[in-house]
Amino acid sequence: MSQGHFRAQWNREEFTHRAVRRFLSGGGLIQDPRVVRQRLKPNCFQIRRPTSDTRKMAWWTRKEPSVSTTSDEERRIKTEGLWQKCDGCGQIIWKKELDETGQVCPKCNYHFKLEAEERLTSLFDDGKFEFFDRDLHSTDPLDFVDSKPYKDRLRAMKKSTGNADAILAAAGNIKGRRVQVCALNLKFVGGSMGAVVGETIARAIDRCLEHRNPLVVVSASGGARMQEGAVSLMQMAKISAGLMKLDQAGLPYISVLTDPTTGGVTASFAMLGDLNIGEPGALIGFAGPRVIEQTIRQKLPEGFQRSEFLVKHGFLDAVVPRSEMRDYLSQAFDFFCGPVA
Repeated sequence: MSQGHFRAQWNREEFTHRAVRRFLSGGGLIQDPRVVRQRLKPNCFQIRRPTSDTRKMAWWTRKEPSVSTTSDEERRIKTEGLWQKCDGCGQIIWKKELDETGQVCPKCNYHFKLEAEERLTSLFDDGKFEFFDRDLHSTDPLDFVDSKPYKDRLRAMKKSTGNADAILAAAGNIKGRRVQVCALNLKFVGGSMGAVVGETIARAIDRCLEHRNPLVVVSASGGARMQEGAVSLMQMAKISAGLMKLDQAGLPYISVLTDPTTGGVTASFAMLGDLNIGEPGALIGFAGPRVIEQTIRQKLPEGFQRSEFLVKHGFLDAVVPRSEMRDYLSQAFDFFCGPVA
């Protein structure tokens, strides 16, 4: 330690010594200096030169921290997926509570989006059903390339979702009645309608005709898939023709529209049901609001494409909360087909 540093340290210690003595003796607390001398031990302000051993024991040279710490990565992994922010009210909700309410916000009744398999599980009795046509996949008839090749996009979607395309078809019981259900998956290329979606629904219609089952299609889609061009547009006519056969056979078809249902899906099978019902707050339409405003050059009312607005203007038959969907479908089928024997 240098002589200047030692002198500065001595001055600080001496100043502290004098300040304590002044406080204890002259501050009115203790008037007798003899009491001060008894309270202050002789060596309490003794100045000692730091040795080499004490310099080595400085706090910044500790090899291990005195308190065990958790890395940011470990902390993130432990808490990841436990909470979710509601897009409706902005509240933070425990994921387990959402699972118990069917992915519906318990505070504002906002309906979170469901994947196709989750939708099937929520509709069928005891969550039991049988899959059909899961091996169908697109052949990329146009060899389409946008930001990346269509084949690479399909391959990435299959890896991330575990499904071959944007639809799942299944059969099971709803309140004891055998029903064919098709559900679109929004996470697979925006739930867009391509050749596989059209063929899967067409085959479900054929099973309905064969076994005299009602049909339910749950839509969640951005419309026709542009990567398949006219092939995707032809699915609109293909499915519509199949639904006409279903109508002629006297079998009911109920269309459930969820958030969002737009484009060519809205323009075809999503609006051809004997009953068209929507979930609360679902966005339903053909074109987006900005395109419509620019076309008609008028300001549109807020929420004009939401299910609550549409049911008031006759575009939908009913808005049914997710918790009541199974009961509503069962009552509708009892009306169309009669009670279950």
